[in-house]
Amino acid sequence: MTTVELTEYGPPVTVPLPDEVGRSLAASRIVEAAPDPYRPGCWRLRAGGKVGAVALRAPGHSPVTLRIVPKVPVARLFFLIGYASDPRIHRDGEVSVAEQDKLLPTLAQGFERSLERALRQGVLQGYRHTEEAAPVVRGRIREADQVRRHHGRAFPVEVAYDDYGTDIAENRLLRAATERLLTLPRVPDNVRRRLRHHRGRLLDAQPLIPGSRDLPQWRASRLNLRYQPALRLAETVLRGLSVEHMSGQITIDGYLFDTHKIFEDFVCTALREALAQYGGRSALQAQGVYLDEAEAVRMRPDLVWYGNHGIPRAVADAKYKAEKPEGFPDADLYQMLAYCTALGLSDGHLIYARGYEPSATHRVRHAGIRIHQHALALEQSPDELLVAITSIACAMVEGAVATRPPEDSVRHRPREAEAPRW
Repeated sequence: MTTVELTEYGPPVTVPLPDEVGRSLAASRIVEAAPDPYRPGCWRLRAGGKVGAVALRAPGHSPVTLRIVPKVPVARLFFLIGYASDPRIHRDGEVSVAEQDKLLPTLAQGFERSLERALRQGVLQGYRHTEEAAPVVRGRIREADQVRRHHGRAFPVEVAYDDYGTDIAENRLLRAATERLLTLPRVPDNVRRRLRHHRGRLLDAQPLIPGSRDLPQWRASRLNLRYQPALRLAETVLRGLSVEHMSGQITIDGYLFDTHKIFEDFVCTALREALAQYGGRSALQAQGVYLDEAEAVRMRPDLVWYGNHGIPRAVADAKYKAEKPEGFPDADLYQMLAYCTALGLSDGHLIYARGYEPSATHRVRHAGIRIHQHALALEQSPDELLVAITSIACAMVEGAVATRPPEDSVRHRPREAEAPRW
C-alpha cells in the first residue's frame, strides 16, 4: 500500500504511481497531477484547496492512499466548520476535539460526542406526515388521487395520515451521517464502536436513498433543542465533498473538505453575528443585486449589510486565497469595485486568510471608492478570531457612516424589501 501525504497549497511532490491512477487523479481534480517529464513512471502531485483523504484502487496494483493536510491546525478548521453551521456550538462549548490532530478523526469524534449528548435523554419522537396507497383505510382518504390513479377501484386506498414515532427527519439525518462516517477509513476504533451503538438506537428511522443529495428537512424548535448541535454537524458530514466513483477501472473513495467554502461560510456567519448589534440586517449571498440598470447582469456578494430602510450600507466578500488569473492579476479588486459601484457604496471589504494576501487599502482613481483588504490569521484561538472579525465589522460600520445613501437607493434594495406596487 502506497501512502502519499500532501500539504494544502504546498510544493509539488513527485511519487511513483501507475499511469491509470495518475490519470484518474488528474481527471477528478482532487489535486493537480501531471507526469514527471524527467522520471518515467512518476507523477507530480500538488494539492489545492481540498483537504482530507482518499483511497484509490486499481486492478493489479496496490492501493494508494492520498492524504491532504490543511495548513491551519485541524482543531481550528473544525471550529470554522462548527461555527459556520451554528454559532451556538462554539458559544456553549458543545464540542471539544483538542486531542485530535487529523481531520477525519476530529470530525468523527466531534460528531460522536454531540450525538451522544443528543441521545442521552432518549431518541426524539414526533409526527411524520405520510401519503401512500394502502390496503386499508387509515387517516384521511385522498379522494382526488383515488379517482385519478385507480379509476373507480376500491383498493388500494390513497390515504394521508400523521404517524407518531422515531421515523422523523432529525433521526434520519443522524442515522445517515453515522453510517457515512462508519464507511470512511481512519475513524478511530473507539469512536467507530460508539457510532455503531448509536446507529443501533436509530434503526427505526428510514435510511436515505444512496446517492441522494436531498437531505431531510427539519425545523429548529424547542422540542429538538438538544438535537441541534448534532444535526448541524450531521449536515456538515453529509454535505462534505464525498468522493465515491469509478474512473475506468479505478475506484476512488474518500472524504474531502473545500477550505475555500469553509473559510467563506465562517467569515460571513461571524460577520453577520458581529453586525447584528448595529441593527439593520445582513444578507448572505445577497440577491437582487445587479450591475446594470436593465438588471441583466446579476451579482452575488458574499455579504451585504442593509440599513433599517433596506438601503445597502456595506459589502464584504471572503476570499480564502487571492484570485490572480492570467490577464487579470487583481480580479478580486475588480469584482469588489463592481459591487461598490452597483450598490452605491464608497467602501468595499475583501477578507483573506493571512499568508495569501497582505492587508491594504486601495483608493480607486476618479471614483472615490476605497477597497480594503483584510488578512485574517487563522492560527489564532477561536476567541481571537472572533475579535478580529468584530474589528472588521467595526470598520464596515465606520465606512457606512461616512457613505451617503445613493439618490436612487430604492433601486438597490433587495427584492424582498421593495414596497408593493399597486
